[in-house]
Amino acid sequence: MPELPEVEVVRRGLASWVAGRTVADVQVLHPRAVRRQPAGAADFTARLTGTTLGTAQRRGKYLWVPLTGAGRPEAGGGFSLIGHLGMSGQLLVQDPSVPDETHLRVRLRFADGGRELRFVDQRTFGGLAVEEAEDGDPEGTPVSIAHIARDPLDPRFDDAAFAAALRAKRTTVKRALLDQTLISGVGNIYADEALWRSKLHYDRPTATLTRPQALLLLAHARDVMTAALAVGGTSFDSLYVNVNGESGYFSRDLDAYGREQEPCRRCGTPIRRAAWMNRSSYFCPRCQRVPRTRG
Repeated sequence: MPELPEVEVVRRGLASWVAGRTVADVQVLHPRAVRRQPAGAADFTARLTGTTLGTAQRRGKYLWVPLTGAGRPEAGGGFSLIGHLGMSGQLLVQDPSVPDETHLRVRLRFADGGRELRFVDQRTFGGLAVEEAEDGDPEGTPVSIAHIARDPLDPRFDDAAFAAALRAKRTTVKRALLDQTLISGVGNIYADEALWRSKLHYDRPTATLTRPQALLLLAHARDVMTAALAVGGTSFDSLYVNVNGESGYFSRDLDAYGREQEPCRRCGTPIRRAAWMNRSSYFCPRCQRVPRTRG
C-alpha cells in the first residue's frame, strides 16, 4: 500500500494539474470506487459537478481537494473531494485522447477542456467521496479523517509530544509507528527502514525507549521518507505511479525491507524476514537484537 512519500508525490501532481479548475462532467464507471459516498454514485456526481478544485492536501495516506461552489445549492463550500489509493489506486492526469485504462473507475472532465483526471484501481480497495469538511478549517480537512495524526513531514508535527506519547503507550515500537492516531503516513516499508536505521527491533516495548531513542527514531522516519520522496517514492510493481504514470525508484535504496538473506549494509549479517501481524518485518538480527522483555 502506498505510504506517505508515494501519496505526497501524487498530491504534488494534483496541486500542479487540477488546482483552480472547474469540474464539467463526472463519470462513475464502477460503483465500488465511490462506495464511501453514502447516497451512491448519483450523489457523488451531483456534488462534484460544477465545483472548482482547490489545492490538494494530505494527511498521512489520505488525499483531499477542497471544493468551492459545491454541486448542490445548500453546500456553498465546506466540502472536499477525498481519496484513498488503497492497494492499487492511481490518480492520473491524462490527455482526453489517451485511451481509457483497463481499470478506469472514475473520470473527471474540466470546463477548460484540457487534461482530465482519472481514478484507476485494479483491486478496487481505494475510492473517492465528496465529504463535509471541518467547520472553519482553511485546509478543508474532511470530518472523517480529522482524528488522524499529523505526519513527520508536516511542519506542525510536535516532536516532543510524539516522543512522550510513544513512550507512554503499552505496545511495541512497530505497532506504535503504524498507529495512525499517533503518527500518520508510516507504513510497513518505512517502519522497517526507520527501525533499521535506529538499531531497534520491531518488537521492542515502547515503554523501554528513552526520550533520545524516541526522538532518534522519529528523525530516521522523517529522513527515510524525505529521501524516498526525492526519488518519487517506492515502486515494486506498476500499481503505484505518480499522476503522469511514472514509477518511483527508492526500492533501490532500501536497507531492510524486502532484502531477506541479503547482507546488512552496516554489519554484513543476512537480513531476516519474520511474520508479523499478517505482514512481514525485515531486520538485522545483529544490529536489531530481539528484546529481552516483551510489552
